[in-house]
Amino acid sequence: MQFLVKAYDGPNMLDKRMEVRPMHLEGMKKFGKQVIVAGGLLDNEGKMKGSTLVMEFPDRPALDDYLAHEPYVVAGVWQKIEVETMNVVLLDGEKIQK
Repeated sequence: MQFLVKAYDGPNMLDKRMEVRPMHLEGMKKFGKQVIVAGGLLDNEGKMKGSTLVMEFPDRPALDDYLAHEPYVVAGVWQKIEVETMNVVLLDGEKIQK
């Protein structure tokens, strides 16, 4: 299953986000191709305000387990998380066979 995760930073979290970022990125590397796409959400001034992830997990409990250990969650950077189940049909402009 693929999931769209929109995670929003709490107020005044930019410094904390940057401090925790190396741990977040190292954790992302462990998931390899389970991470379909990941990037920062920007405000109108181009400053980080959160993250968007499209990830693949066997089910929602597996995603929830990841989120429970995600460094941005543990450090309190992400304070609002929205999750939607999705179906990725194109990747890099190519149709995905399922």
